Amino acid sequence: MSEWINVFNENALMNGENSVIDVDGTDVAIFKIEDNFFAIEDVCSHDGTEIASGELDGDEIICPRHGARFCIKTGAVKSAPAYEDIHSYPTRILDGMVQIKDNR
Repeated sequence: MSEWINVFNENALMNGENSVIDVDGTDVAIFKIEDNFFAIEDVCSHDGTEIASGELDGDEIICPRHGARFCIKTGAVKSAPAYEDIHSYPTRILDGMVQIKDNR
């Protein structure tokens, strides 16, 4: 699938908030940081469970279980115990709607 998917209105989230949506059977966490939207797969590559409930620190999400850190903008792992990146999705705003592209 390579189409853009409407997610929600661009005003649906406040800065620092996130929302998890299902994209073709995969949970994707969409974050709003400084009026920009970023989307990553909602999974910690260390233990395979959700990450969206973790604490935000700038542009990083901290895994709520073991403290691994990931860049929300790219999905890149930033600290152990995780060593593998998580998938990130392109985002855009079109006609007031946040959209993501399933680029897997």
